[in-house]
Amino acid sequence: MKRILFAVVLLSIVSAGFQAVFAQSDEPTIYVIKKGDTLWGLSDRFVKDPHYWPDLWARNPQRITNPHLIFPGQKLRVYPDRIVLEDAAKGKQDQAGAVAETKEMKAIAEEVAQEKSFPVNGGEGFLLENHLRPAGVIVSTYQNRQMVGKDEIVYTDIGRVHGAKAGDRFSIFRKMDAVSHPVTSSILGYKVVPLGALQLSEMEETTSRGIITNSFLEIGAGAYLMPYRDRKREVYLQASELELTGYIVETLTGKITIAAGDIVYLDLGRAQGLKTGNLLYIVRDVVPEQKLFDFTPIGKLPDEVLGALVVVEIGQNTSTALVVKSIDAIYRGDRVELKRSK
Repeated sequence: MKRILFAVVLLSIVSAGFQAVFAQSDEPTIYVIKKGDTLWGLSDRFVKDPHYWPDLWARNPQRITNPHLIFPGQKLRVYPDRIVLEDAAKGKQDQAGAVAETKEMKAIAEEVAQEKSFPVNGGEGFLLENHLRPAGVIVSTYQNRQMVGKDEIVYTDIGRVHGAKAGDRFSIFRKMDAVSHPVTSSILGYKVVPLGALQLSEMEETTSRGIITNSFLEIGAGAYLMPYRDRKREVYLQASELELTGYIVETLTGKITIAAGDIVYLDLGRAQGLKTGNLLYIVRDVVPEQKLFDFTPIGKLPDEVLGALVVVEIGQNTSTALVVKSIDAIYRGDRVELKRSK
């Protein structure tokens, strides 16, 4: 009996030892953060304690500078008793080389992050870059009317020879003036404003007839056509592994003074590494009057932070952005800065 009891105790000790070793050797589960995830929710899901998130934040002060700001694509290492956020930029850029965000920038980031997502209605427009060409043009309207709207007939220069067929849909745009860079004066492209959409109904070899299915503004002959895609969507903040500097080159409305809620166009795009959902700060140099300091040269002063914007549409070398925060008046030519997410 004593031998049996001894064997049971020994087996329990050995089993406990194996369990301890197994627990220590457990590999973490890798989880990729998705849209809508929060530190509160992740803490509740993985460690069964929604109040664990301050500890998660404290363990990762260099990777989550703002406890409310996490991005889709970031990775978590989930252990039985803790969660560790991977440094998405590790090995790609030296942490010491990163440009520190100012207090104003961090405050803006925290405020913007509370919005979680930004609706895009499809009327924001974009810059038609020089290498791009429209799919076609509206060459005439029914009875040569100056302007037409929804459910009216138009004629296009798109036909069977172009691979089109009845039922194909196209977005309609108005080509505006050329947009030049505020610093280099180089032409970046042409501003185009969305007008609506049409559907082809009858086809000829090189032409077609179509029906206007939607109209935001009046449509006339000469309007550009591009393959249709639904531009209404939600844009979510996305982390950046790059630091970029660019400029506001134009606005949708053409007005001089820019404020929160306005649409602007930037000289940064896919080729520079910009992504939809990136948050950029709007800044301006502070330049003192040197003549007031005859004997002491004045160095560069800290930039003035004017606000922030979120990228909602990406081109090759340009992009469309929504101004989400304005502290002071913003103008065409003001500088924008993308900071690497820590």
